[in-house]
Amino acid sequence: MLSPKLSTLAMSALLAVGVQAQTGAPEMTQAEIETGKKIYFERCAGCHGVLRKGATGKNLEPHWKKTAKDGSTQEGGTLKLGTQRLEKIIGLGTEGGMVNYDDILSKDEINIMARYIQRTPDVPPEFSLKDMEASWKLLVPVDQRPKKQMNKINLKNVFAITLRDTGKLALIDGDTKQIWQVLDTGYAVHISRMSASGRYVYTVGRDGLVTLIDLWYETPTTVATVKLGADARSVDTSKFKGYEDKYLIGGTYWPPQYSIMDGESLKPMKIVSTRGNTVDGEYHPEPRVASIVASMSKPEWVVNVKETGQIMLVDYTDIKNLKTTTIESAKFLHDGGWDMSKRYFLVAANASHKIAAVDTKTGKLAALVDTKKIPHPGRGANFVHPTYGPVWATGHLGDAVITLISTPSEKKEHAKFKAHNWKVVQELKTGGAGNLFVKTHPKSTHLWADMPMNPERENAEAVYVYDLKDLNKAPVKLDVAKDSGLPETKALRRATHPEYNEAGDEVWISLWGGKTDQSAIVIYDDKTLKLKKVITDPRIVTPTGKFNVFNTQHDVY
Repeated sequence: MLSPKLSTLAMSALLAVGVQAQTGAPEMTQAEIETGKKIYFERCAGCHGVLRKGATGKNLEPHWKKTAKDGSTQEGGTLKLGTQRLEKIIGLGTEGGMVNYDDILSKDEINIMARYIQRTPDVPPEFSLKDMEASWKLLVPVDQRPKKQMNKINLKNVFAITLRDTGKLALIDGDTKQIWQVLDTGYAVHISRMSASGRYVYTVGRDGLVTLIDLWYETPTTVATVKLGADARSVDTSKFKGYEDKYLIGGTYWPPQYSIMDGESLKPMKIVSTRGNTVDGEYHPEPRVASIVASMSKPEWVVNVKETGQIMLVDYTDIKNLKTTTIESAKFLHDGGWDMSKRYFLVAANASHKIAAVDTKTGKLAALVDTKKIPHPGRGANFVHPTYGPVWATGHLGDAVITLISTPSEKKEHAKFKAHNWKVVQELKTGGAGNLFVKTHPKSTHLWADMPMNPERENAEAVYVYDLKDLNKAPVKLDVAKDSGLPETKALRRATHPEYNEAGDEVWISLWGGKTDQSAIVIYDDKTLKLKKVITDPRIVTPTGKFNVFNTQHDVY
């Protein structure tokens, strides 16, 4: 299931080294090495890192050594595990959230990967501001774009849907359920972000390509693109009053840095490295930018640096003289979202099994909350708990629970819940580990949770729906794959990323099949939990993340 469409930069960065003689590593031909690098970039680098030092995923260096707090030394590595053991791990997956690749990769590819990760990791080249400028394409200048909306689409209810393995984005009219346009983007778009006005869609692919899509045209049009580096995950605009969409920030996994661009043209302006020391005081060569959000309290971005455990508040009022507040939290920072008040940003420190909360009003760490293994919230979910007041929810890759954390509120009616703030107040049982996303809506009485990383078909192809009026009730399990009406295949069709429509009365779920299998978008009525619509089309290939324009624009979750 290898993508035929990877950028020149990404591939040249990660496929640049020839056959090497390495002590103890299994022999590989040049062709096998090229295949291994390509698969690693597409499937593995996100969790394990380009240098393979690990984060959400385990350290995959041939040999590693670490000293524990008690002074004892631990050693390990892929060479110690050996080819046969590595083949089993890759093929069958793990309970910690790694999927089974025996239905994604062939036996030969699994064998190649087992041998490839026993070799010394290759170090890709750096990426400078000049490199960024050379990659920048202003396809339509700002003054040549429409002065008003040229179509009759309800833009608030458009869904931007990642078609992972094709390097494309589908824009679907949420009112008619019709595909409006399919556009080329970066490979495996990780996130789509909306402008403050709702006019523009910004995407960032795992190959580092940012695309700027204008929704005001008769059919959506890409008006600018730029490369951030070899591997990227997050972008966001400036949203504070007076700075709406003036700037765009993008964070990269490689090189470890963030870049600032003009918001309407993507013209490169500044690059800032994130290399440095971890919260433990040790230098790390690959501190990747995991997630970025625009603060609602100040003209700042919240930049979460994975490996160091540092959260940066970047003031964008003066790009030339950039001011940054660095907050220590815990490793390894991943993704997160706002609480109900939009004052606190909560982010998963998944290797530490904690949630870090930042008070963007004071610019300080508000709390570090211990949770079960490997929290993975996506943006999380906010609702008012009948017993504990406002809470924010996260699922877990490594445990069978959804964690509810009490969050502060300045509303008088919520004062009685203050004693619970920043505590885990309830853990909802799920059918197993492997959750990626939880989602609710202010107009809903349900909490939806997926489980695409669970190794069991009955879980990976289903979602669980909880009744917010009575969280002691067992959740309703919906078999999304069965409801789609598509024929069962050997490969799993993973149900992932519940997303509400603008009205909050529908939930859209991606049924993520193999590249050669038919996938689908499955839509449920949120009130009745009944199937409402299945969108199948030859163009809907490997759909993953979906982003409703209005909900993404206003951080509704």
